[in-house]
Amino acid sequence: MEQFSMIAMPLFVMGIMYFFIIRPNNKRKKEDEEMRSRLNIGDEVVTLGGIIGRIINVKESSDSFVIETSVDRSKILIKRWAISAINKVTKDET
Repeated sequence: MEQFSMIAMPLFVMGIMYFFIIRPNNKRKKEDEEMRSRLNIGDEVVTLGGIIGRIINVKESSDSFVIETSVDRSKILIKRWAISAINKVTKDET
């Protein structure tokens, strides 16, 4: 019986780690990939560095986007993985 508990306890801890750490992380990663695959020209996005801009060009060959970042129309080339969120613009902000 003692040998069973010595084997069962680490298996129990690994099971807990899977359900509370690994599984939610994989789910979040999948949701992020889906969000990035749905991006289109005209979407306002936020990068991992906190830059907010509107997508003006999609470069499929290099898996990147060109975004305009401000009123003076500064353009930045951003990789797809660097997009952290789609910025929801309300009608009051436009």
